[in-house]
Amino acid sequence: MKQKIVIKVHIDCEKCRIKAMNVATSALGVNTVAVEGDQLVVSGVDIDAAKLTRCLRKKVGYAMLVALEEVKDKQPEPKKKKEETPQRSIPCPPCPYYCCHPHCTQLYICDVPADHSPLCIIM
Repeated sequence: MKQKIVIKVHIDCEKCRIKAMNVATSALGVNTVAVEGDQLVVSGVDIDAAKLTRCLRKKVGYAMLVALEEVKDKQPEPKKKKEETPQRSIPCPPCPYYCCHPHCTQLYICDVPADHSPLCIIM
């Protein structure tokens, strides 16, 4: 579970700020550390906030846990399916013999004139 921890730390100088950041980054599960004014913002996965605060008290000085919140991952919104436009069916013209096109919905059967030669020589 991702967490965001805000710890108020007494930071007087640059050396204290660097020391506080080093202590925070050495904790298990820490991904990012930022200093905002006199607060240390730590985010990561499964961080022991009480242990981190105690460690900061020992190494840096005054440290108080201000906030501990769970950060939810932003889940991408499911892509909306494009509305499928119905395929326009092309009307099948009546054939002289028979018609069985894939787009036709009907089968046309016509009488074959006796004097007309077949179009397909394989049949």
